Amino acid sequence: MSVKKMISADKKNVSIIVENHFDFSLHQKFRDAYAECNNTGTVFSLELAKTTYMDSSALGMILLLKDHAEKVGGSVVIKKPNETVFKILEIAQFHRLMTIE
Repeated sequence: MSVKKMISADKKNVSIIVENHFDFSLHQKFRDAYAECNNTGTVFSLELAKTTYMDSSALGMILLLKDHAEKVGGSVVIKKPNETVFKILEIAQFHRLMTIE
């Protein structure tokens, strides 16, 4: 289980990559990946291509990321979820809350 962060040179794009299981055990690492990113208009890209499992706590963590993004006038884009993760996001109707690519 891992969380990786990449920040663009202008600090307006933050990519957060979650690999393997996305559950409560990643709560602190996930929060640390975005908590200090406070630039106005920041786009947070959540890369889920390598996420093999996601539970309800992960959904809650994504909502916390969305709240943080909105506070700084930014947005969240979920990128490349695999079929299983996409179904979970769809059932939770996350497509109504943020962009899923």
